[in-house]
Amino acid sequence: MTQHNSFKASKAGGKKNRTVLKRFERVDLLRKRGEWSDGQRVIGLKKTKPEE
Repeated sequence: MTQHNSFKASKAGGKKNRTVLKRFERVDLLRKRGEWSDGQRVIGLKKTKPEE
């Protein structure tokens, strides 16, 4: 049985640009933008787009 095309490794080595950030990545990005201060809650963070 052959493998479906969507499961095969791509030529780029499987590295794709992610459109969803993990919580710690969002906090780091908000810190860089100056929209985060220490002591704020990490639940209910603002939506952020990854840096390009």
